[in-house]
Amino acid sequence: ETMPYKSIIYGGVQPGKVIIIQGVISPQAKRICFKLRYITGIALEYSLRFDENVVVCNSYDDGTWGKEEQCGLISHPCLLCVFQVTIFCTHQNFEVFSNGEKVHTYSHRYSNLENIDVLDICGDVQLNDYSNAKMFCLPAY
Repeated sequence: ETMPYKSIIYGGVQPGKVIIIQGVISPQAKRICFKLRYITGIALEYSLRFDENVVVCNSYDDGTWGKEEQCGLISHPCLLCVFQVTIFCTHQNFEVFSNGEKVHTYSHRYSNLENIDVLDICGDVQLNDYSNAKMFCLPAY
């Protein structure tokens, strides 16, 4: 069963913060999105659009979406494919990794990183339990 997932990011996002999400993509997946949110917007939406064979990143602020950045092409996942998405925050950007491979560098459009305090995951994905989103800090660089 797919489900939305929401987790508080204690202390907000900061340079050196690493967010690792692991789960299983359902066989009929159309879309999966990972959102780093603040109270009035979305600092980063990383969206896997299997129905369009594309991956995009974007931000939502002051009631409007920004310009989409295409992060690559994607084909339909294998049946019950296990995935890992890692988001690493630096002073300048979010570095996004898929299954250990760096797929995109997304420059910060929202600068108050400490206010980014919610991780949302939605779409055709299964998370086994809430321990599947791990957050920890590395020394910032």
